[in-house]
Amino acid sequence: MYIVIVGAGDIGMPLIDIATRSGNEVVVIENDPERADRVAGEYDCLVLNDDATAHDALLDAGIENADAMISTTDRDATNIMVCLLAQEHGVPNIVSVVHDPEHMNVFRQIGVNTMENPQELIAEYLYRAVARPAIVDYMRIGETAEVFEIVVTEGAPIDGKSLIEAADEGLLPEDVLIVAIEREGEDPPITPRGNTTIKADDLLTVYSAFGAEPKLTDVFGHSEDRIQ
Repeated sequence: MYIVIVGAGDIGMPLIDIATRSGNEVVVIENDPERADRVAGEYDCLVLNDDATAHDALLDAGIENADAMISTTDRDATNIMVCLLAQEHGVPNIVSVVHDPEHMNVFRQIGVNTMENPQELIAEYLYRAVARPAIVDYMRIGETAEVFEIVVTEGAPIDGKSLIEAADEGLLPEDVLIVAIEREGEDPPITPRGNTTIKADDLLTVYSAFGAEPKLTDVFGHSEDRIQ
């Protein structure tokens, strides 16, 4: 895949690393000379030290041949301009970081896929890691739903019960689903059915329409894991 990445900052650099390691043809446009030199020295990609809002810079990057363009600069105005220019050249997949939530509608109106306020997401993730240490990993879906990973402790209310038994006893509400179980000695992860038994030390991937609330994590044996 031919990818044009705009910006080589805190978000752009890890993205460049992933994109190049995955075998894509990557072109980076970075306005800062030092950052541009760093990328050129570390990664197997073409680097242009230029302003991506300049039409000629995008042409030099081969934007007309790009399969995707990702804008990661720290300025929403710059990202919007770059996305509009990419649209003019018919880039099929355009993605941008959005720093100010108030600008989200602008990006949506021009038809750009977005990642909202990554700094805020990182801050929330870090806080969650200390406030709710039982949650191994999580992803928010919409306003309240979450998919999260959690380890079952020995003696937890759900330990030793099948999913049917857990549901019958009211441990798992209808809007909570166990979607995968990682268990030592089992590979690949188990796709649970109604008669699947949950065991201590299982790493569960859980979908909850109301998120990883304490009343739910209690079921997996983490009653001490409550946000203060």
